[in-house]
Amino acid sequence: MLNIDKTNLLRHHTPEAMPDRIAFGMARLVAWMAGNTFFNSRYGDQVIVLETVTAVPPMVVATLLHLKCLRRMLDDNGWVRTFMDEAESQRTHLMAFVALARPNAWERFLIVLAQGIFYNLYFFLYLISARVAHRLAAYFAEQAVHGYSEYLLQIESGDRAMQPAPESAIAYWGLAPEAQVRDMVIAMLEDEAIHRDLHHAFADALMQGRTFPDRLRGDV
Repeated sequence: MLNIDKTNLLRHHTPEAMPDRIAFGMARLVAWMAGNTFFNSRYGDQVIVLETVTAVPPMVVATLLHLKCLRRMLDDNGWVRTFMDEAESQRTHLMAFVALARPNAWERFLIVLAQGIFYNLYFFLYLISARVAHRLAAYFAEQAVHGYSEYLLQIESGDRAMQPAPESAIAYWGLAPEAQVRDMVIAMLEDEAIHRDLHHAFADALMQGRTFPDRLRGDV
């Protein structure tokens, strides 16, 4: 896992050019939709609803980047594995919350439907503009960072009950056996900050005419 400056978790990339503004607007629209569904009323926070689709972008990116490197006979510099790891991380986030509040059959159907629609939309968006697609994923992660920060505040203020973290989360993040959901959310928040910086780095590289950042960096 890459290192990250924990004092700068809430860093925001201000959209300047039109592609970035489009991505930012799309991210806010999806976040608004997530916050105005019955999922949000049951699960208590739009960030949990967003987790049902945020594992899609890194898997799409990993697949298309892998194929691009094969076509052009390029070294991927470890980026394909990085995005595969991100997809696993996002899936683990969702599974951790599923362990706390299991979705019923109707909710599972809606999740499958949303993922199917979003996967195809994101796939074609990446083919049209990889820069916008990476920026969109980065803004999703920014939304998640803010959402998890609010979630932590609610736990610490007593608005959310303290409860043990699921065993799967304890194993994945190497948490203490007595870890609480608060500890799990902190780990998720740090994950999302890393995902945010990776996708912004890719969008910046594409803006500069590069295929991808030259190497994995500890400060992205």
